[in-house]
Amino acid sequence: MLNPPNILTIAGSDSGGGAGIQADLKTIMAMGGYGMSVITALTAQNGLGVTGIHAPDPDFVALQLHTVLDGFSIAAAKTGMLFSAPIIRAIAPILQQRSFPLVVDPVSVSQSGSNLLHEDAVSALINDIIPGCDLLTPNRPEAEMLTNTTIDTFEDAAAAGEKLLQMGARAVLIKGGHMESSVVVTDCLCINGEAPKALPQAKVDTNNNHGTGCTLSAAIAVGLGKGLPLQVAVTRAQEYLNLALRRSYSPGKGAGPVNHAAALNV
Repeated sequence: MLNPPNILTIAGSDSGGGAGIQADLKTIMAMGGYGMSVITALTAQNGLGVTGIHAPDPDFVALQLHTVLDGFSIAAAKTGMLFSAPIIRAIAPILQQRSFPLVVDPVSVSQSGSNLLHEDAVSALINDIIPGCDLLTPNRPEAEMLTNTTIDTFEDAAAAGEKLLQMGARAVLIKGGHMESSVVVTDCLCINGEAPKALPQAKVDTNNNHGTGCTLSAAIAVGLGKGLPLQVAVTRAQEYLNLALRRSYSPGKGAGPVNHAAALNV
């Protein structure tokens, strides 16, 4: 049996286990990858919300990244919560020299409404991380923030996706989970030189949606690390997340996580 691909997540830690580094590593293993991490921030967090954030020195974040890259051959990577402009500036030059696909999940606000990205970090994200990334995966509020537009329809999402492509992303997946629909969630995939594609999934009626964006982007990174074409990697990740939502449960108070082990039949 071949070794699984090495997949790197660069993100914050969720002490509640449902999002961030913890969700990423669970997803990576469930999808058949070997996960490793660079931790950009520690959060005190549960299903009810975030009660505190502590970020390491940016140089130490960069040291984590250098050390992982020195010791492992990375097949693909993803970023999540990057927290601050100094952290972004510390890791961006390293990522710009990469030889593997990079998925950027522009995490800015937690499911409970807590800010996970400093205001001054938005411009650093736009200038230093988005250009050249292989896939950008904003949800509706994040896409609106990055493009300074309002998104109400699929056509609005496609227009925002085009703006994000013009910012330098090679492809953009605007997630439809925040769009109004009782039966379907439609993600909008925009790839340079191609018409926007609607990628629908049946909507799952559950409050256990903590960490959905982290889970989806990590699953896509695994697919890219396995050499799958981008749209195939995205649709397989959608299917994994949809199953994880359907089989979710509540381990504690508040919004529960998706069931990252659902596809393992355990």
